[in-house]
Amino acid sequence: MKRASLAAALCLVFGSATAQQGDGTQFSTKINVWKPNKVEATPERIRALKAPPGFTVSAFATGLKNARIIAVAPSGDIYVSRRDQGDVLLLRDTNNDGRADGEPITVANRAGAHGLAIRDNKLYLVTVKELFVADIQKDGRLGELKMLIGDLPDSGQHPNRTMAFGPDGMLYLSVGSTCNTCNESNPENATLLRISPDGKQRTIFASGLRNLIGYAWHPTTGELWGFDHGIDFLGDDVQAEEINKIELGKQYGWPHVYGANEIYPQSTPVGEITKEQWKARSTPMVLGYTAHAAPMQWVFGAGSAFPAEYQGDAFVTMRGSWNRVPASGYEIVRVRYQNGQPTKVEPFVTGFLTDGGKTHIARPVGLAMAKDGSLLMADDANGVIYRVAYTGGKATAATPPKAPAGPLEQQTSKGTNVPLALKRPETEAKGQMTVSSPSFAANGMMNERYTEYADGVSPALSWKAVAGAKSYVIIAEDPDAKPALPFVHWVMWNIPANVTSVPEGVQEQARLSDPDGVLQGLTTRGSPGYYGPKPPPGEAAHRYHFQVMALDTMLDVPFGADRDQVLAAMKGHVLAKGEVVGKYAQKQKPQK
Repeated sequence: MKRASLAAALCLVFGSATAQQGDGTQFSTKINVWKPNKVEATPERIRALKAPPGFTVSAFATGLKNARIIAVAPSGDIYVSRRDQGDVLLLRDTNNDGRADGEPITVANRAGAHGLAIRDNKLYLVTVKELFVADIQKDGRLGELKMLIGDLPDSGQHPNRTMAFGPDGMLYLSVGSTCNTCNESNPENATLLRISPDGKQRTIFASGLRNLIGYAWHPTTGELWGFDHGIDFLGDDVQAEEINKIELGKQYGWPHVYGANEIYPQSTPVGEITKEQWKARSTPMVLGYTAHAAPMQWVFGAGSAFPAEYQGDAFVTMRGSWNRVPASGYEIVRVRYQNGQPTKVEPFVTGFLTDGGKTHIARPVGLAMAKDGSLLMADDANGVIYRVAYTGGKATAATPPKAPAGPLEQQTSKGTNVPLALKRPETEAKGQMTVSSPSFAANGMMNERYTEYADGVSPALSWKAVAGAKSYVIIAEDPDAKPALPFVHWVMWNIPANVTSVPEGVQEQARLSDPDGVLQGLTTRGSPGYYGPKPPPGEAAHRYHFQVMALDTMLDVPFGADRDQVLAAMKGHVLAKGEVVGKYAQKQKPQK
């Protein structure tokens, strides 16, 4: 069947769709399902690849099948994950001829092996649900794989986790959404996680990211940039692939808002949050690129053996569309930067689409800078690793500059090493409140079901009404958490004056509809609603302070705010305050 007739045969009509909540949003479009056929990556087709003047593209290694993510060790050793084969390969070029020496060596086997990261002579490997680490030995092989995490969220539409170490020494791990657009039941889906190298601590760094495969820190500014995958089934040209500046605690729109803060017509936020409210809480993209191009691994060019004009720019693989006519992606793009900001996305290496776009020889995925300053690109269709090198003049690869840690440290240190809420000047009050819990005795041990080791449900709380109160606020904190204390376990505000208790098992969402209008903010974990105790096994019992404050006003603070935003708004409005303290210790290490 010819391409035109095939596209017509697979063309689907997406009818009128009207959003709920009476906002009248309608979006009608025509949807194409079209993926060019794969053909062999012959020498002739590889020679036909196009790059800017002075650059050459060649095959570094072939026959690797489903080659996905690339990581390069300081020694120059090259590691490649193969998701479909469930392993990690080691490749070397000891004679510097621009081709891998001999056959690759299998150094790890784990089902669904995908994301790779290297730090302190250790290789980190992530599958769908597990994070592993192994020592890199002198010959490049790996020591024993040790599991650090075994409970990453279940997968779905986007199971391919990726990770990278930030300038702060923490591991950043992307978890995609389970669907095209939906309200996720697990708050860790569609996020970027921040994890300690030993795997013992993890928090949600940013949310509303549908499928963030490629991201990296700008070598000069230290700011984190990434390319998120746009929503499907909105037509050939919608939604653009999003470049976002990713910062702690920010929400990037998905699933209800996309692109430059445009409203998605079909979905409905939980808790009766309107789409306009969701839009106001979301951070719009900085720059867009052709819809459905499917951005993958991201690399900044600093330290490459490329001309000086490329040094501040980024390079990103585009795996290619299956739902657009003509097909988009199937290329490496260059993201031009000026004064630390992205200004333009343009093709850098093209020609992986062949026969006028009817066929393809590669679906670009992995991208990394080799020790000699060339770019290595992994193709998961024909299993070729391509080498992009500058040969237009003499150039020596410089050591890539280390991105400054300042921006990350500034973000992540906010709200740490501060007093408990009741001891902060923002909660100064003359009155005292009596607070109790039917779920545990004051200063007594809490049942395991209120912790993340078991059910993770919130305990019941009650307090005596305060005369003149217009609303109540609950803030639960653990002052014994390390290294950043106190750990915030719950932030709830605008509890109506006629409500003097909350039941066990409050909904873990940003807005409650009963009592209507009660809002919940971000915990230190990075999710809204109650997040139960999870002290490290073997430590002495931690103390959990459930603090309640009576206010003479309702707070004008948006859903999803953090504790410090709520405290700032409370200042001068606290009539009375009180607390009840529970304790918990985890004696036995849970099974992974």
